[in-house]
Amino acid sequence: MPDEASPPTPPTDPAAILRSRNFVVVLVFAAVIGIVVSLLGWAFLELVHQIQVWVFTDLPSGFGLDPVPSWWALPICTLAGLPVAYAIAWLPGNGGHVPAKGLQVESTQPNMVPGVALAALATLGLGLVLGPEAPLIAIGGAVAVYTVKLAKRDAPPTLLLVLGAAGAFAAISVIFGSPIIGAVLIIEATGLGGPTLPLILIPGLIAGGVGSLVFIGMGHWTGLSTSAYSLSPLQLPSFGNPTIGQVFWAIALGIAAALITYPIRKIGLRIADLAPQREFVVVPIAGFAVAGLAFAFAQITSQSAETVLFSGQDALGTLVKDAGTLSLGTVLWLALLKSLAWSVSLGSFRGGPTFPAMFIGATGGIAASHLPGLPSSAAIPIGIGTMMVAFLRLPLTSIILSTLLCASAGVGVGPLVIVGVITAHLATLALEGRLGGPSGAADDQSAAAATQPDPDGNA
Repeated sequence: MPDEASPPTPPTDPAAILRSRNFVVVLVFAAVIGIVVSLLGWAFLELVHQIQVWVFTDLPSGFGLDPVPSWWALPICTLAGLPVAYAIAWLPGNGGHVPAKGLQVESTQPNMVPGVALAALATLGLGLVLGPEAPLIAIGGAVAVYTVKLAKRDAPPTLLLVLGAAGAFAAISVIFGSPIIGAVLIIEATGLGGPTLPLILIPGLIAGGVGSLVFIGMGHWTGLSTSAYSLSPLQLPSFGNPTIGQVFWAIALGIAAALITYPIRKIGLRIADLAPQREFVVVPIAGFAVAGLAFAFAQITSQSAETVLFSGQDALGTLVKDAGTLSLGTVLWLALLKSLAWSVSLGSFRGGPTFPAMFIGATGGIAASHLPGLPSSAAIPIGIGTMMVAFLRLPLTSIILSTLLCASAGVGVGPLVIVGVITAHLATLALEGRLGGPSGAADDQSAAAATQPDPDGNA
């Protein structure tokens, strides 16, 4: 009599995993990973900051150039293209993902870390218009996987996925200063959901929470300020209750953000298409172009060229604080030239797109505050949220981050931010549907499969 076929193995119940003793071990691993990743994240961000200070302050001062001339960035940003091109062309991982394709949260192998770190240090340290969040996520995930493999060589794939995501949580919490924001961003960017969500969320929150404590402690223990590379709440005038007119302004700003962001992404993707096989030509030329835009801003407005350079996370508080002293012409020139510099950086260098979007959104909000009936305490958070969602296409993250960052304005601004962000999101989707979505646009959510644990695996 032939053997009966064995019944299929039923999938593992995620709730059963959460109740198991093994899951406690996973949480211990997550806490250790939070410590390791936050230490490395702090060291990485501190190194970026020290490179910026040395290159743009100490070095020109050593040559007797005080104040720093506006042309200084021309050779610096051009030379920055060489190590980035080397990382893209020759090192595993191509220096990280192309930022013009959005913020991607995907699996990064440990052997990719040197290339990601080299490209990010050259990009961020030498003044290009990108942020640190993408390389931090990539490095955090890869270091987490490497740490688990050191401790448990036969670690199952599900464990590597769960703790790799925990490393990404810890890394992003370092720069945003909150594990909650990091959790929302990671979950929305990867499309996590369903019964497996707690398998990622709980270890991730543990890693992010422990990592945030370590990051705060490092600033205290070393005496080094973390304000240059971690977000701080903006100080805005108190905002009362929204009016019908302000609701319409929020809708208008959302549409404007979608219209502005679409060509920025298209330019970045076109440049990204030119780079393969010509990295050592395209990337340095792109660096020179970014520096040229900063030089033009300084000549037109008599403001510092560095305002156009860098990601904008450090300058965001100063921009908002000095908004009342800037002429409308200066603000508009800053928004235009920073946007162009960002678009060039998106397609050629390596880093994250989030902070430039926030800075440009705040700049647009300051310009919009000259409109009748729209105070800066409402226009700035609306601008930040709408520009973020128009590029990242993460509406919940955009709403939460912009409202928390601008919490000093009061709860009354929240409905306006929601209206503006949803309008910008829908307008962006409509533009891509009518005009044709940029190539690679769908990649923004491509990491979902990479971070979803296999339900048949064992945590």
